[in-house]
Amino acid sequence: MEEKVIVCKDLTKQFGDFCAVDKISFDVSKGEIFGFLGANGAGKTTAMRILCGLSYPSSGEATVAGFSVKNQQESIKKNIGYMSQKFSLYENLSIRENIEFFGGVYGVSRKDIRERSDNLIQDLGLQKEANKLVGGLPLGWKQKLAFSVAIFHRPKIVFLDEPTGGVDPVTRRQFWDMIYDASASGITIFVTTHYMDEAEYCNRISVMVDGKMEALDSPANLKKQYATDSMDEAFYKLARGARRSGD
Repeated sequence: MEEKVIVCKDLTKQFGDFCAVDKISFDVSKGEIFGFLGANGAGKTTAMRILCGLSYPSSGEATVAGFSVKNQQESIKKNIGYMSQKFSLYENLSIRENIEFFGGVYGVSRKDIRERSDNLIQDLGLQKEANKLVGGLPLGWKQKLAFSVAIFHRPKIVFLDEPTGGVDPVTRRQFWDMIYDASASGITIFVTTHYMDEAEYCNRISVMVDGKMEALDSPANLKKQYATDSMDEAFYKLARGARRSGD
């Protein structure tokens, strides 16, 4: 039986009279690459904040890495990684200093930080640049480093919030090779993206529209269901009736 690392049942977030997330239910398995899609205003950012332990739900249930989003948020934070489009790196610190800083934040021991830092720098091919400031790195390298830092503590799940914005297609593909490697090691990938070619790389995709989960299936099945060869077209058919425009 597949281990479920995220389980949601009727998860809801209400802001006064506005329902940002409306009774969504789904689960995600260990090692799965799960695409969480939706147009602006769909509610995906609000839902992700709840799953990352940064916001409380109004009703419903959810567990992340076995911990409740209602009362075990600190435990959730210790068992996940997070990377956003802005990368969250400190540009005035060196590559090595960034790795060591985030390793400490995530509670990795000093001994493991030293060992893993050397291995990571070697794997990325950044031995000569290890003591250079991150601010001087090309965008693609910042992206790869930010992802590596996000999984440095070997979390059960890593949340990627539009991580490839602004980089070229070749670099994006290289980044997805890193995602595949992390998935193969057992880390679950929960990713939002506006690039429909990236959606094709996911094992399954959910599509939110106006706070509700309108679709959940593999890319192949969604294209078949909506009679199209393109995820762009399938997404358009799902989201074209959306009424909201701000998340």
